[in-house]
Amino acid sequence: MPELPEVEIVRQSLHKKIKKKSIKKVIIRNRNLRFKIPSDFESFLKNKKIIEVSRFSKYLIIHFQNEDYCLIHLGMSGTIHILDNKKPLKFTNTSFYHSPFLPKKHNHAEFIFDSLKVIYNDPRRFGFFEIINNYQDLQKRFKSMGPEPFSDKFNLNYVVNYFKKKNKDIKSFLLDQRFVSGIGNIYASEILFASKINPFKKAKRLNKNECLNIIFNSKKILQQAINKGGSSIRDFKDISGNKGTFQKEFKVYQQDGADCKRKNCKGKIKKKITSNRSTFFCVSCQK
Repeated sequence: MPELPEVEIVRQSLHKKIKKKSIKKVIIRNRNLRFKIPSDFESFLKNKKIIEVSRFSKYLIIHFQNEDYCLIHLGMSGTIHILDNKKPLKFTNTSFYHSPFLPKKHNHAEFIFDSLKVIYNDPRRFGFFEIINNYQDLQKRFKSMGPEPFSDKFNLNYVVNYFKKKNKDIKSFLLDQRFVSGIGNIYASEILFASKINPFKKAKRLNKNECLNIIFNSKKILQQAINKGGSSIRDFKDISGNKGTFQKEFKVYQQDGADCKRKNCKGKIKKKITSNRSTFFCVSCQK
């Protein structure tokens, strides 16, 4: 599943290509995604002009005139592609887990513009679209979710108070979207390694310095991943067809059995599976 950096790369790509353009036509080939696409979806979006494409957590938000919005969540395998109408055989990849050749049976939605079309492809159909009709409802939609790592609300006071008397381990909290929005399994492992914190340490036992390290490294590592174009797992590419390169910077994720990359540490990276998730950490410097 794409995490915050990969969704941000998709956002940047879409914003660049479809901002100030109007949707001429919408074609739905399969309404049965995670949530069924409503019957009036096509008519509602027809002739809507796009003001911008923003993001919250792992959600893409398409802003239209008159405070209408379309949320897109990519789920496990959803991908977004731009097809230049002047080059009908060439797809421009903007999304996650993708090769340049799209199996047409998984192209569930097409958004037609004057000079291009945007295609939503999703083999597993865990992604979804959602229409929101005003800004207040948009705010309510994310009310139950925690702040993004880049937000000023994700600060020491917030983290320390949230962790009071909490018995759950810190890795689980980083994955809990009610605590902080947008972090997934890859970046949680990398953040905790950078912070020298064992993933299974109880949140209530973290001191203020450890909390500060988590806040700092969450912002730092996610920004580095965005700057590197995301992590290319199964051929993720940006709108120019370039692969992300942050996977080359992984210190622990998928590094089980390797020597620790921290200077002066002689430990090994270990993989442990809990709740069907793989957790990677150094047995020496993340005690």
